[in-house]
Amino acid sequence: MTLYGDRLPPADDRPTVKVTAVSWPDDAPERAVAPGPERPARGGPFRRGRLLLAGGITAAVLAAGVVGAGAWAYAGDVPRGTSVLGAELGGRSRTDAVRTLRAELERRSATLNAPVAVTVGERRVELKPADIGLAIDVEATVAAAAAVRAHAVDRLVGSRAVDPVVTVDDTRLAAALNRAKGSQGREMTMPAIIFSGTTPKPVYPKPALTVDQPAAAAAVKAGWLAGRPVTVQLVEKWPATSEEEVDRLVTELAKPAVAAPVTVSTDRGSVTVPPAAIARSLRFSADEAGRLTPRIDLKRLRAALGDRLAKIEIEPQDAGLTISGGKPKVVPGKAGRQLDATAFGRDLLAVLPKTADRTVTAQLKPAEPELTEAKLTELGIKERVSTFTTRFTGGLSSPRSQNIVQAAKDVDGTIVAPGETFSLNAHTGERGYDQGYQDAPTIVNGKLVPGVGGGVSQFTTTLFNATYYAGLEDVEHKPHSFYFSRYPAVIESTIYWPELDFKFRNNTEHGVLIDTAYTSNTITVSIWSTKIYDSVKTEYGPRRDVTQPKTVYLKPGPDCISAAGGEGFAQDAWRVIRKDGKVIKREKFSWRYAAEPRFVCGPDPNA
Repeated sequence: MTLYGDRLPPADDRPTVKVTAVSWPDDAPERAVAPGPERPARGGPFRRGRLLLAGGITAAVLAAGVVGAGAWAYAGDVPRGTSVLGAELGGRSRTDAVRTLRAELERRSATLNAPVAVTVGERRVELKPADIGLAIDVEATVAAAAAVRAHAVDRLVGSRAVDPVVTVDDTRLAAALNRAKGSQGREMTMPAIIFSGTTPKPVYPKPALTVDQPAAAAAVKAGWLAGRPVTVQLVEKWPATSEEEVDRLVTELAKPAVAAPVTVSTDRGSVTVPPAAIARSLRFSADEAGRLTPRIDLKRLRAALGDRLAKIEIEPQDAGLTISGGKPKVVPGKAGRQLDATAFGRDLLAVLPKTADRTVTAQLKPAEPELTEAKLTELGIKERVSTFTTRFTGGLSSPRSQNIVQAAKDVDGTIVAPGETFSLNAHTGERGYDQGYQDAPTIVNGKLVPGVGGGVSQFTTTLFNATYYAGLEDVEHKPHSFYFSRYPAVIESTIYWPELDFKFRNNTEHGVLIDTAYTSNTITVSIWSTKIYDSVKTEYGPRRDVTQPKTVYLKPGPDCISAAGGEGFAQDAWRVIRKDGKVIKREKFSWRYAAEPRFVCGPDPNA
């Protein structure tokens, strides 16, 4: 071992040991020596070698002491002298250290469970640690303490405090801080570019005034441990896309995009995309950070082009079911050929900034139907599980009857997958003249008036009852304001675009097929699936709170519709579902009908 003065080599990270020089006795008494050459001094090379050897022995002894000290310092899993929150964990096994730390936390429970005073902006609230998941992770803290490493000699004379590992539920804390923020903050205005016709309009970003969640979480953790109030400042948070970037996108993309049409060329021919269709399909979407990205919405483009794409595309057809001989029969689907959505959207976006050569060469690729025969077979649609019929007057020639039949045609053959929610409004879309609907009486503000689509409520009631008796989950429905004897009380539904809808969810493991049929005076809806219940029935409570109608005189004219009126009442109904011979569910439905006024088209004789 080579000594550097009284220090070990600088690269050695062992404890510094000071070596003190000592005198060594001779091995034998000195003898007289005859005159001759001078004898080497006592401190000559031989003597120095013995001294170095002795020094090495001393260092070895001291090193052995250091090793022993290190063994003592690191006895147990946690090095000696290590503490957390004043609890000495040094020299303990991990299991014992966990037990010790838990005991210390239990002793401090009153303090640790006390609410934390937090000021958000100008509002002060108190947050309970349990409500925001504020806690000390004991196992992680002990692991951190066990990872502490220091010089063995330091362990002999010193100590080290380890900070506890504090956890918090970021989601619950964020919700609590946002509630505390209240109206002090403001939402971020996301950048956007929207089209008014073919004119792009910029929407410039504005910053949010909000809580810096990571900084707030760190402050709450520290304040909780220290037992002191916490102040959370509201900070501005800007969207990633600046006002200048929005202007650049308008100038370089949005304006030239609608300056001229684009030609789409395929091996089946060409289609011209006019500026209006480009404006409808060019979307500028901002992500959560406010980063604005242009894209082509192919679904919107298809809607804007209408039948033009039919010249070059072959739309795939889903497999379906028809009822033949009292059993469902699979109708095979058909594959098609459509534009490669990813490639076409990318290539179209690339030519939009150009002022010339606005042509896209697009590829048509095979398009399989979403619902294949194999998938349809797996749905388990094999038997009729419910059916319901209502009657109407006027024959098929009346506008009201035509509306009922049109709705039935729109829905016939619809397949609802397991877990899927069916919406009648979403399925038919707005029921207008272009969709085959006609003017017929409908209830608006408590009286019958002519309106396009009148009568569709009867189909809605029929569909609602069919799904009700199939045991399917009711998601949304609203009974009529007045009671009509052609419908079952309470168990019926109206509809009105777009405010009132009828929705049900297929809460079974099997697919559901909606099958409709009509005659000159009836409409029938049947639900086909796999039967899972013994029965679904309705039990009624008595009518109560009966009210009588009043007479209302209306100005005569083509828009006046008279009505005989009817009583108002409240009533309860229970859907009772049985399976395996037992009642497994009783669902309560309640409704109050207003008394339908007796409308008379003419002057009041008593006026």
